[in-house]
Amino acid sequence: MAVNLSKNGTALTAAFKEVVDEKSNTNWALFTYEGNSNDIRLAEKGDGGLEELVEELNSGKVMYAFCRVQDPNSGLPKYVLINWTGEGVKDARKGLCANHVSSMANFLRGAHVTVNARAEEDVEPEVIMQKVAKASGANYNFHKESSSRFQDSGPQGPVGSVYQKTNAMSEIKKTNKGNFWAQAEKEEEKRRLEERRKADDQRQHLDKETKDREAKETVQRDQRDKERATVIDQQKKYQQQQDSESKDQGKRSEEEEENQAAQKKALKRGESVEKADEAASLISQRAMNPREMFKQRERGITPSDSSDVPSAAPASPQPEPDVDDGQSRCEYDEQEVTPQEQCEEKTPAANSYVQETPCEEPAKVEESNSHEVTAEVTAETAEETPDRGTCARALYDYQAADDTEVSFDPDDIITGIEMIDEGWWRGYSPDGHFGMFPANYVELM
Repeated sequence: MAVNLSKNGTALTAAFKEVVDEKSNTNWALFTYEGNSNDIRLAEKGDGGLEELVEELNSGKVMYAFCRVQDPNSGLPKYVLINWTGEGVKDARKGLCANHVSSMANFLRGAHVTVNARAEEDVEPEVIMQKVAKASGANYNFHKESSSRFQDSGPQGPVGSVYQKTNAMSEIKKTNKGNFWAQAEKEEEKRRLEERRKADDQRQHLDKETKDREAKETVQRDQRDKERATVIDQQKKYQQQQDSESKDQGKRSEEEEENQAAQKKALKRGESVEKADEAASLISQRAMNPREMFKQRERGITPSDSSDVPSAAPASPQPEPDVDDGQSRCEYDEQEVTPQEQCEEKTPAANSYVQETPCEEPAKVEESNSHEVTAEVTAETAEETPDRGTCARALYDYQAADDTEVSFDPDDIITGIEMIDEGWWRGYSPDGHFGMFPANYVELM
């Protein structure tokens, strides 16, 4: 904040005028702050000179002193301004009051010497008077000049002189005018050549620096380009390596999958062949087709060897997916056309499902007596479901020879199975048709 000189302005101005007035006995005035504010007040004034003023300075305050002294050289009055900052003043206060020095100097104008003091050594009267003597600018005493110096001592003798009148023509001849201008022209030409040479040297130096800098920048740029190209090549090689590794890995995985698929196919084919062989061995032991036996029973004919000779099942199908449908059927299916036609002639019903029911119910009753042991053993291994009864999954495809049989594809589900014989069962195909099918074509679930 700025210093405030208006609050006590009357007292401050009066004290300043007393010090400036040579007729007044007051030759010094001391100013300070009111507490920690920025208001300036009159601290003290007196007529004892510097000796008395120094005794009033306080080491714990910031003070401003204005004193009138007598110049030791000229004897004229001189004014001294002392900016006193005591050693005990806090640093924050010192920094704040440092901005007030210029304002106080403008108020206490007319000072010949300004002293910035912090200790008593800086305000000793001898030191201040030496500064006043150096700043006076005149090394004489106006009051001590003798009056005899200005007295007239009478006429003086003639004063000697070396002056001679100048003759222009003779001077021109003596200096040799032509040689003078020739010499001047030579010097001027020499100076121009020197300046031109310096300019050429400077230009060549600049050109050389520019070329060197451009060459250096070119080398650095080429080096950066090479490094960048190297990094790019490394990245490309790494990417190609990664791609090749991924491709090799993909190929290996595909080969492994193909090998596993081939192994599974071979295993499945082997199992199919084993099951087909087993079914063929079982069928080869039979001498009579159970369908023919059932139809004969429906017609009232009792075969003599129905209880002794086991029923025959169709030949085992070929497990290969590319085998014709004719090869997948059993031999008996090709031989039973005539008995089936006889059964169809006796049954006038139009619906195939209704037609097979009266033809098969007697066979089911008689078969339960003749093959009770086999049906019980097989039923124990089947899983019963609450809605669909005994279920089985088709191992091979089978095409019905007539309306009394059902057709299915591999993995189809046969439901509601009735195990009427070891080789032939009855059940519902996926399309809802009920009929017989070879038992060795399915597996129980």
